[in-house]
Amino acid sequence: MTSVRIFFVGGLIAYRALFNWLRPAIYIPTMLGGPLFQILFFTYLGRYAGVADDGFFVVGNAVQTCGMACIYGMTMTIANEREFSTLSPLLATPARRFPLFLGRALPLLANGLLVSTFGFLVGLVLLDFELAAGSVPPLAVVLTVTVASCTALGMLLGSIGLRARDVFLGSNIVYFLTLLLCGVNIPRDTLPDWLAALGEAVPLTHGIAAAREIATGAALADVAGLVAREAATGLVYAASAYGLFRLFETLGRRSGSLDAQ
Repeated sequence: MTSVRIFFVGGLIAYRALFNWLRPAIYIPTMLGGPLFQILFFTYLGRYAGVADDGFFVVGNAVQTCGMACIYGMTMTIANEREFSTLSPLLATPARRFPLFLGRALPLLANGLLVSTFGFLVGLVLLDFELAAGSVPPLAVVLTVTVASCTALGMLLGSIGLRARDVFLGSNIVYFLTLLLCGVNIPRDTLPDWLAALGEAVPLTHGIAAAREIATGAALADVAGLVAREAATGLVYAASAYGLFRLFETLGRRSGSLDAQ
């Protein structure tokens, strides 16, 4: 029961404490305004270039924009603990590290789902994008797996933040690289082979491909392989993130550098 409370209650309290500055006046333009204009920009650019139909860009960008919460949010979770000098007291507690670590990701995962859902609504309301009612449940499954995988990528960057002085530069680079590597706006079969190979190892790639097939009428069983690969990618990143978290915690204790800026 203690671990369950640490996971759910501790994660929620940590989110409220670290993001207490997040007000509607900040949240709406940052978390919703950015995705809105990203989807509109790339969709209209795609129309002009004749690359693909609106659905290609709506699905790709709607899924990818979850990185606003999952990549940046998880990076800030660690960086803000260091900046507020609360990291050392936190890690001095006897709380089990696994629920402590994963619990901080749960609110960000929920936020990522909200942002991506908003992206799909933008496509339905403002663009030439249609989604059959029967596609909503399987799309929700694919989106949940994909957002969780993206959150694992953010967890890895956040863990690196235990040692790195400036993790925000890295999170910016990673976020915009996903636009290139994951087939968000450029069909992956047009990429050079080495870039396409890199995309195979990045979260979002297989989830976006699965979401596109679902949006055009495919059943969940038809994209089971893509969903499984997305889930496997996320698990690898999550395991790597947790391993680095424990390693850097140990090294930080030895050197007394946990809260070093």
